[in-house]
Amino acid sequence: MRRRKGRGAEEDNSEIDLTPMLDVVFIMLIFFIVTASFVKESTIDVNMPDPNENQQQTDDDNAAIVVTVKANDEIWMDDRRIDIRAVRANIERVHAEKPQAPVVVKADANSTAKVFVAVADAAREAKVYNVSLLPPEEKK
Repeated sequence: MRRRKGRGAEEDNSEIDLTPMLDVVFIMLIFFIVTASFVKESTIDVNMPDPNENQQQTDDDNAAIVVTVKANDEIWMDDRRIDIRAVRANIERVHAEKPQAPVVVKADANSTAKVFVAVADAAREAKVYNVSLLPPEEKK
């Protein structure tokens, strides 16, 4: 039979050593910092002209490939409504006639960015990399 050594021995064992727990916490912290992936958001370059150049740009519309996006996300080129799937073909056709012409997107303030991105992608697929977005015209 074992005898207990007395009351003093129990008090010595009642202390908890926190050093191993702190080591584990620091190792976990280092692990999460090293393995954390930092998200880099992808962006799209938009060439916004100065407001002073807005009037000059409308005078030069004949030299540019103009794509108009209405408030309900309808796409218009050359005074006719076109489907999003036909934007690339239309830009290629006009670009063949005017090889130096940039693509200018006139978007309504209530249109979605999804349509602008689709038009810009279609222009890039048509080998036209100069895509500009005109700010919406102010209503008087």
